[in-house]
Amino acid sequence: MLSVPTLFVVFILNFIALAFVWTYVARSYPNFSAARFWAAASYMAATGAAVSLFRGILHPLIPILLGSALFIFSGFLASMGIQRLYQRPLMWRAAWLVTAVASFGLAVFAIWQENMPARILIYSLAQSAALIAVLPLLFSRSKGAPLPGARMTGYIAIFCVAIYWLRPIVSLLKIGGEVSLIEFNEVQAGFIVLLVFSSMTWNFGFLLMSIDRLRAEVAALALSDDLTGAANRRQLQIRLDEECARSERTQQPFALLMIDIDGFKAINDSQGHGAGDECLRLLTRAVQSKLRTGDLLARMGGDEFCVVLPSTTLREGKMMARRVLEACRKQWTPEGAEPIMITASIGVAQWHGGVGLRAERLIAEADSALYAAKHSGKDRFALSEIHVPQAEPLRKSA
Repeated sequence: MLSVPTLFVVFILNFIALAFVWTYVARSYPNFSAARFWAAASYMAATGAAVSLFRGILHPLIPILLGSALFIFSGFLASMGIQRLYQRPLMWRAAWLVTAVASFGLAVFAIWQENMPARILIYSLAQSAALIAVLPLLFSRSKGAPLPGARMTGYIAIFCVAIYWLRPIVSLLKIGGEVSLIEFNEVQAGFIVLLVFSSMTWNFGFLLMSIDRLRAEVAALALSDDLTGAANRRQLQIRLDEECARSERTQQPFALLMIDIDGFKAINDSQGHGAGDECLRLLTRAVQSKLRTGDLLARMGGDEFCVVLPSTTLREGKMMARRVLEACRKQWTPEGAEPIMITASIGVAQWHGGVGLRAERLIAEADSALYAAKHSGKDRFALSEIHVPQAEPLRKSA
């Protein structure tokens, strides 16, 4: 039979080791704020275990209430680290509320009415609340199947919740014998050992989640333009291939806008490349403000942008081009320079049978329309004259 002090020594060593690891990660990667939550949770859990060692030595109010409160709040800190990792709102209010209510319940059954099973029940419910709060996040399918690290962490959380719920049931039924302040019976001691190793495994889940997050960010960087944050040419090509394949299969059109900033070279020459970069960022924000969910803005290079409009006809693309033009008309005053009026020209093209699976044909048609808009006086849009099937023999030969 394991004594309570022995179990809490194991807790202390376990959480100190985890705290050192997450402290090192937090110091090495200052922008990785989730690591600070996990380090703080480990330090707090180690402190709670150290305080709990004084059971039977000091008044129960200190080791039971303070130690348990630290354990409960550390569980919420660990869960908030997950929320911070996925950039979700933190549950500070719930953490303080649950910790305070649980501490009051523990005080009732530790000081005024000694009842060990009731204390186990209150503590278990409070600890499981922190885990249950993040389960929907760990198994979220908003962007497809959950990532492997999040899925593993979710399964471990479910396992811990099962232990927390089983402990009070076993205690109330007195399976394995009585549980005292100093000694746990073999069954309860087994539960504690399982929770110790589950906490270690849960932290490995945090590490896997961090790796998954890093891979996702690297993938996003590979498909994004560094300067504007819009999609880059690679992502545009992938999206155009997908839309062309879908339209070829369903015969439903989509539209493409080709956008070019008017007089961009003059802005670069007169104001410098810094002003030109800011001009590109302003245009990006202006265009994105008018796009729908599912539309894609991509930077082709230089001052040329493309917008992919799924399930959109040429007429609907014309309406979108008009809204984008209005949004692009902005006056901007660089520091210490004359005001600059930003305008753009837009070419609009629609997928048709002659394009087939060759996205470069649609780009060429939108580019021709853009050239026509520039030739007509800029700050306007033009439509591609090719928007009916007319290259069927070429498509078949291809």
